[in-house]
Amino acid sequence: MPSHLSADRPAAQPPGRGSVDALISQTRRLKGDVDAVRRDAQSEGSDPQDRWQRALYDLALHQLNDLDAHLAQLREGPPPVPKAPEPVSTVRAVPPAPRRGSLLSRVGSAEWNLLTDEATWSGELFQILGRDPAAPPLTLDELPSLVLDEDRPKLTAMVTDCLVDAMPIDGEFRVVRPDGDVRTVHMMGEPVLDTDGSTASMWAVLRDVSELRRSQRAVSETRDSLQRHRQHAQTEHRLAVELQEAVLPPWRGSLRLPHQGAESLDLAAHYLPSSTSALIGGDWYDALQLADGDTLLSVGDLTGHGVAVTSGMAMLLGALRGMAMAGTEPGQLMSWLNQLLDATVQPALGSAVCCRYRPGTRTLVWAQAGHPAPLLFRNGTGRSLDAPDGVLLGATSGAGYEQAEVPLDAGDLLVLYTDGLVPGRSREEAVHRLLDLAPRFGEARTAQDCVRTVVEELGEFEREDDACVLIARVAGWVAD
Repeated sequence: MPSHLSADRPAAQPPGRGSVDALISQTRRLKGDVDAVRRDAQSEGSDPQDRWQRALYDLALHQLNDLDAHLAQLREGPPPVPKAPEPVSTVRAVPPAPRRGSLLSRVGSAEWNLLTDEATWSGELFQILGRDPAAPPLTLDELPSLVLDEDRPKLTAMVTDCLVDAMPIDGEFRVVRPDGDVRTVHMMGEPVLDTDGSTASMWAVLRDVSELRRSQRAVSETRDSLQRHRQHAQTEHRLAVELQEAVLPPWRGSLRLPHQGAESLDLAAHYLPSSTSALIGGDWYDALQLADGDTLLSVGDLTGHGVAVTSGMAMLLGALRGMAMAGTEPGQLMSWLNQLLDATVQPALGSAVCCRYRPGTRTLVWAQAGHPAPLLFRNGTGRSLDAPDGVLLGATSGAGYEQAEVPLDAGDLLVLYTDGLVPGRSREEAVHRLLDLAPRFGEARTAQDCVRTVVEELGEFEREDDACVLIARVAGWVAD
């Protein structure tokens, strides 16, 4: 079973958080100042100018509350995400703020006199509702004709509560302008009482908040989309991990193959996940005792990440095991794997090394498909094996693959690995970095000790792709 390395990292803080905190503090101080002035204005009488000022104070407080909420959201930042992000085209962007002077910045006022059934509108209200300024303003009975059917009960209830129970109005409804455009209007109003305490008229201010509400919906939908994407990524990651763990060899620590005999291999392996992607890649390693007593060693990498790639890796590894168990030699095995990958519904590319160790003669027969060659360490030095010809799996239909045979000695060490083990380096640089570990390999007593050395030297690197390493040491040698 592969052992996954991970490191806890502190969550990145949104940039400019201190500046946002300062803006929040300023906004809340301003809210307190406006609210204090508003309370003073409420006790100054029922003059139309006073009513206008009180309404604007209420509206200012309403907008400051919105601003406070938006700044708090900005400080919190967006919800968490996989390291492999959703494409930009599928995430809805928040619309830009409206230009100064747009409908969103206009506030209209109206007064409906219940005694004379007269209505008075400001010029801004005609613009907000898309009405001809030369036309008479609508009465309270006519106003619902502009409102969407489903919002009329809301408007009726607000006006009734204001006129009958002297309750202030504070709500929103949608209107249909003559050009067919649907706008969201925020209305704040209050009754104007006669000397006998009855309601004489109703005063209100109205503001077009369509763009604001549209922005809020876009933000909410974007956050919901990110949340769904995060949940989908988590589910896909879990499925890929479960599939990977079900397919890769179940052994932990070291393993000896064949299980009996003096010429067995001491084996150990390790899987290193990507540190920049939450998705599992298509890297694999494998060691299997075959029916004739030989040992199969293989490592490979199917391009991409996610469940589909992990499923493809499982298919290739299953086919490789079955064909090897049937006695197929490494070169022919690579050819058939290439045909299998070429025939799959979803085109993919893969690289692999397949080795067959014959303990009776201590020989290694191997083939490769566009993959780094195994490294052979002997007597304190190491070298890369000369690679037989072989192209990437899935790259060319009907490709042929050569195989090579290498004699091994007791104590020899083989290192098989996938690209990405040495991040950010070319294959040549990666080979040199691994060959530099020869002195430490020479001091190690087991293959597992050698794997620990590789992980200590290379495991902490930030890697964009998964990687794995498989180390095999020919038995019959013990360090001094």
